[in-house]
Amino acid sequence: MTTPLVEMDGDEMTRILWKMIKDELILPFVDLKAEYYDLGLEKRDETEDRITVEAAEATKKYGVAVKCATITPNTARMSEYNLHQMWKSPNGTIRSILDGTVFRTPITIPSIKPAVKSWKKPITIARHAYGDVYKNSEIRVGEAGVAKLVFEGENGQREEVVIHEFKGPGVLQGMHNTDKSITSFAHSVFKFAIDTKQDVWFSTKDTISKKYDARFREIFDEVFEEYKSDFERLGLEYFYTLIDDAVARVIRSEGGFIWACKNYDGDVMSDMVSTAFGSLAMMTSVLVSPDGKYEYEAAHGTVTRHYYKHLKGEETSTNSMATIFAWSGALRKRGELDGNTDLVNFADQLEDACFDTLNQGTVTKDLVNLMEGVEPHAVNSRDFLLAIRANLEKRLEK
Repeated sequence: MTTPLVEMDGDEMTRILWKMIKDELILPFVDLKAEYYDLGLEKRDETEDRITVEAAEATKKYGVAVKCATITPNTARMSEYNLHQMWKSPNGTIRSILDGTVFRTPITIPSIKPAVKSWKKPITIARHAYGDVYKNSEIRVGEAGVAKLVFEGENGQREEVVIHEFKGPGVLQGMHNTDKSITSFAHSVFKFAIDTKQDVWFSTKDTISKKYDARFREIFDEVFEEYKSDFERLGLEYFYTLIDDAVARVIRSEGGFIWACKNYDGDVMSDMVSTAFGSLAMMTSVLVSPDGKYEYEAAHGTVTRHYYKHLKGEETSTNSMATIFAWSGALRKRGELDGNTDLVNFADQLEDACFDTLNQGTVTKDLVNLMEGVEPHAVNSRDFLLAIRANLEKRLEK
């Protein structure tokens, strides 16, 4: 390697797997150059979350990052980790700084058939990477009163609307988005569609949210005009529909398209799509900024249940495929940007070694009941990685 990539460590079981992947699949084969940031919850709390911002800024500097799954704390985590405050989602912070779009695509193999029988091709979820509930402000109301939404403009514009007249305790939240971020989202989606030659479906709920969601649709329609001729030349389709109609259409489709969603919708639907294709641990995720910065990670969380078993000394069989593919994706992109063909080749060989292992029937427990045409045998977390290493070494010897 000639240029560093940004390495962001994480939490719980994925942090354990992170080290194992580096020790077994990366460091023995790659002269790794990385700028390391510990985004574990304790370090975020210790630095008042400054380290998350620093990691995002480093990604803007170097252009490629690989990230481990991290905890977004709730009330229970506040007590468990003795936090100073309930820090926001690190992913949300990074997305905001990079102003990018998250593209999530399932890792598919012939022996695992989608739960949705009509699906024949992967569905890529394009998740807007800014705002909505991930950058919201919330209030817990303790008494009767009036909640208002107020905007005071720099040039004197003022708008005030009543949200709700509370008769007693309740909760409320305020969300926002920006034309700039939505426009970047639209450009990223249409460019990615042209690059990968896939149709685009876009969905919100503008019949209910006549200003917030409607603004997304308006901007997408405007931006699409810049790409319309390319779509027509390639025989690609772009259409908008309501989120509930999109869900119904997706279930009946053959797949093979990009489904663009708002931030929260994309979070939920990517889990649905990945699970229906096989396993949440079998889904790649890459954050792409409008100016070509990339951050690779697994689409799933920190696998808390397995982590608690690990702390008790119990054996786990945790699927590390998506985390491995985060590393291979980042290494490949780093190699492409630097003209380092050896690094690109290594990333390809690493992914092929993963497929070799699964096709041989060596799997983690979550995949055993999903495989057809192969006699699967479950192994523990470490043995799964060692099996991949053995196949990787065979490939690199050729």
